[in-house]
Amino acid sequence: MECFQVLEAGEGIEQAIMERLRSRGGLRGRCASADHPALLVVSPQAAVRGMELPRQCRTVLLPGGMRGTLPQAASAVSYGTSPRDSLTISSREGDTLWAALQREVVTLGGQVVERQEFPLTLAPGEEALPALATAGALLLLGVPWEELSG
Repeated sequence: MECFQVLEAGEGIEQAIMERLRSRGGLRGRCASADHPALLVVSPQAAVRGMELPRQCRTVLLPGGMRGTLPQAASAVSYGTSPRDSLTISSREGDTLWAALQREVVTLGGQVVERQEFPLTLAPGEEALPALATAGALLLLGVPWEELSG
């Protein structure tokens, strides 16, 4: 059973998630399902390339405006540059993005994350949308927003 699965095309999202989780002592809590991921993360390039998605997951984090057949999920959280996306970029100051959570979301552990803005520091050469996907996945996995920027 997987707590989360990342479908990506070399963007480094899964590696960034794993590094952050490792730095905080691993994933806290347990996942409930044995036959599909609790969290499915779809990268911007995976969406563009039309990569095949699992048929089911508990929560899907996907680029806003993604087309095609989506997995059956209890909840969907979109990320991107549109104000319609659940997680979006409100502004950018040099290497810092200000991410805006436009509506509350529920973590895999059942905690509600309220609407808010928080800074994300980009590493040199890091692109905005994969960084936003990484932050969204970490939030949904229960990492507090205060730990996302470091």
